[in-house]
Amino acid sequence: MKHGVDVHVGKRIRHRRWMIGMTQQQLADRVGIKFQQIQKYETGMNRVSASRLWDIARALDVPVSFFFEGLQDGAASDFVEGDIFADREALQLVRAYYAMPEAQRRQIFELARVLSAAA
Repeated sequence: MKHGVDVHVGKRIRHRRWMIGMTQQQLADRVGIKFQQIQKYETGMNRVSASRLWDIARALDVPVSFFFEGLQDGAASDFVEGDIFADREALQLVRAYYAMPEAQRRQIFELARVLSAAA
C-alpha cells in the first residue's frame, strides 16, 4: 500500500524532472538505475531510500528538502504555495511560449491578457 509521503516525494521528483526537461531515462542514467525504478519512485509504488534520494537530489540539482516541500504533519499536499508549475500542462505551456521568437511571444502575451480580461 502506498504511503502518502512516498507519493508526495515521487510527485516532487517528477515535478523537478519536468521543470528541467529531463526524461526518466536520463535521470536513471545519472543515478545509475533503470528507468522503471524511476517510474516506481514517481508513482510512490517504491519508497526512495535516503541514499538514493540524495543521489536523485544531486542529479536534479536541488536540496533534499525540495522533495518534502508542501508536506505537513506527514500528510501529502498536491499544492505547494507559489508553485505554478505543479501542473504539467502549465509547464509545457511556458516552455512552448519561450521557444517562440520574441515578436510572437509578445503577440501571444497580448492575446492572453485580452482574453483573461474578458473572462
